[in-house]
Amino acid sequence: MNQNNHIAKIKIILLLSILAASLSAQNANLGTAGAQFLKIPIGARSAALGGAVTGMSMDATALFWNPAGIIHNHTHALHVSHIPWMTFFDVNALAYTLNLKEQGAIGFYARTLGMEKMEITTEYEPGGTGEFFDSQDLEMGVSYARKLIDQFSFGITAKYIRQRIWNEIASGIAFDFGTHYNIEFQNASIAMSLRNFGPDIKMDGPDLLVFYDGSEYFPNRFIPSNKNTEAYPLPLIFQFGMGLDLIKAQFFHSRLALDVIHYNDNDEQVLLGLESTIAQRFILRGGYRFNQTEQQPSLGVGLHQRIEKIVIKLDYAFVMHEHLGDTRFLSLDIIF
Repeated sequence: MNQNNHIAKIKIILLLSILAASLSAQNANLGTAGAQFLKIPIGARSAALGGAVTGMSMDATALFWNPAGIIHNHTHALHVSHIPWMTFFDVNALAYTLNLKEQGAIGFYARTLGMEKMEITTEYEPGGTGEFFDSQDLEMGVSYARKLIDQFSFGITAKYIRQRIWNEIASGIAFDFGTHYNIEFQNASIAMSLRNFGPDIKMDGPDLLVFYDGSEYFPNRFIPSNKNTEAYPLPLIFQFGMGLDLIKAQFFHSRLALDVIHYNDNDEQVLLGLESTIAQRFILRGGYRFNQTEQQPSLGVGLHQRIEKIVIKLDYAFVMHEHLGDTRFLSLDIIF
């Protein structure tokens, strides 16, 4: 395929992205999905780029964004990250991928959102009851990816999702799907992912147990019953994106990322990210989310060090928010 056809394809993709982003009607399902921790960006690099990484993630963080991206040239990739989230919470993530060459690639990951225990208070005991509660969200997944041809790969993830508030738990199984296509022109990549595809989940637990007296003629014959909670959907996310080189020289490499993201519980957004590498060691990043009222621009830096066949990546991101406080991301990647 000649260069003109590649350029035409990229123009069409950019046009479709702009048209998708121009949808200004408010989502009728705004705020209806649960398990919102699944939207928290994992990886300081991903956060610094504003989440525009569907076609840019080619290491272990691809497990959280696009499972098709875990096909890579190295054999092992490990990711560890920590995020102090909105003052009271901590997000921790761990991911590992293994490239099996002709058999494809596999990956395992987990992330948690948790808080410290807080004392329970009531209107009668505002100073505390002596009991404590906490909450924790958990996602664990296993992924598989394979190349159909040299330029095209697909991936799938099966994962377990669990939310707990004190003694009440909601859990379920969901799936992610992704594709990744490389184009020789400007080292462009075109990718898409569909995440959190699964059934609704609902809370259940011992604190919902009540005793019901169903008879007015025989009092005190209490029947054990449960309060009925409402099921809620997972945040289904469809993300389409591309990345391409702007400048590629011996000591300087700059790459642009553009994504369009559609939620089942929010408005469409356009994500823009720019990453520049100096001397293959120092990285500067920036990102912005259009049509997102809370999150403001994001910035990040990175330091990459090669020791023989091992590459160590230390990344930091700073994401500004209008109301909820700024967020800092720190992550470590080891590729070997």
